[in-house]
Amino acid sequence: MDSEQPSFADVEYGNRRRVSKREQFLEQMEATIPWQVWIDLIEPYYYLDRPGKTGRKAKPLAMMLRMYLLQVWFNLSDEGVEDAIYDSFAMRRFLGVDFTVEQVPDATTLLHFRHLLEKHQLGQRLLAAQNDLFEREGWIMRGGTIVDATIIAAPSSTKNATGARDPEMHQTRKGNQWYFGMKAHIGTDAGTGYVHSVTATAANVSDITEAVHLMRPDDTAGWGDAGYLGVDKREEITGDPHLAGVTWHIAARKSQLARMHPHERAIESRKAGVRAKVEHAFLIVKRDFGFTKTRYRGLAKNLHRLHVAFALANWLMRARAVALTTAAA
Repeated sequence: MDSEQPSFADVEYGNRRRVSKREQFLEQMEATIPWQVWIDLIEPYYYLDRPGKTGRKAKPLAMMLRMYLLQVWFNLSDEGVEDAIYDSFAMRRFLGVDFTVEQVPDATTLLHFRHLLEKHQLGQRLLAAQNDLFEREGWIMRGGTIVDATIIAAPSSTKNATGARDPEMHQTRKGNQWYFGMKAHIGTDAGTGYVHSVTATAANVSDITEAVHLMRPDDTAGWGDAGYLGVDKREEITGDPHLAGVTWHIAARKSQLARMHPHERAIESRKAGVRAKVEHAFLIVKRDFGFTKTRYRGLAKNLHRLHVAFALANWLMRARAVALTTAAA
C-alpha cells in the first residue's frame, strides 16, 4: 500500500542490505490476504463519507483494517500500535501512511474501529469469508474435523477499576497447575489443519461440551484428544441426525497405552499424527501472535479477536505452504 510518489525515506530505506523479519512477514501478508474481499465485507458497516456525517473526515477503511491487523499480529494495545507505527518504517509502509500529507490514525480512532468490528461480529464473518475462499480454491479437504482447546490466561488480580476479577473468566486445573482465564475451542480441517470454527468459554468448561459447535454439516469423522472420550454418547451428538453418524477417533488415556498391544499402539500413533495438525494454528496464535493472555474483559471481545487471529493464522499457514511448494519446484 505504498504511496505513488516515493519519499526520501522510502529511497533511503530501499538501499538497505538487510530486510528485517518483520518486513518479510508484512510483505508476505501483503501479498497473501485478499484485501478487497475483507474491505467489501466491512464497508457496509463503516461510516466513511456517510451522508450527514459531521466532524473530521474518517480515515480510509483500508488503512484502519491494516492498523487493526498490525495490532492483532504484534499483540499491541491501541496506544502501542500507534507508537509502533511511528517507530517502524516497515509498519508505516504497510499501513500506507505518508507523513508529508497525513498522520497515523490515533489510538481512539482505532478503538472506535475495533468496537465497530466487535459490534457487528465481523471477526466471525472474516473467518467465514476466508473459509469460503479456501473451499472455492480447493485448499480445504472436507469430510473430517479435529477438535481441540487451549487455555488463555486472564488477569487474576483485583487491583483494577472495578476491584474484581473478570466474572466471565474462571479457574481450572490442568495437571498440577491452576489457571484463571478462558478456553479457545477450535475445529480444524483434518486434511490441511486450517481452522474453520472457533468458540470461547470460561476455562472451567469441559472441552467435550463444545465439540457439537465445532463440527461441519458434512463431516463424517472427528478426531480429538482424551478429553473428548465419550463424545459419541453425549445427548447433543446422538440427538443430531448427522452427528450421530460421525465416526470418532479419540485418543486413549495415557494410562492405557502401556497395556495395549503393539497394533493398538500403532493405531493410537496414527490418530496422534492426524491430531498434530491442530497444534499448528495454536502455535501461530499463541507464540507468533502473542495471544497467551486476554487483552479485554469478557468473552465476546476476546472471541472476536480469536476469530480474526485464526483467520490470519490460516493465511499465514497458506503462505508458508505456497512458499514451500515454490521452493521445491
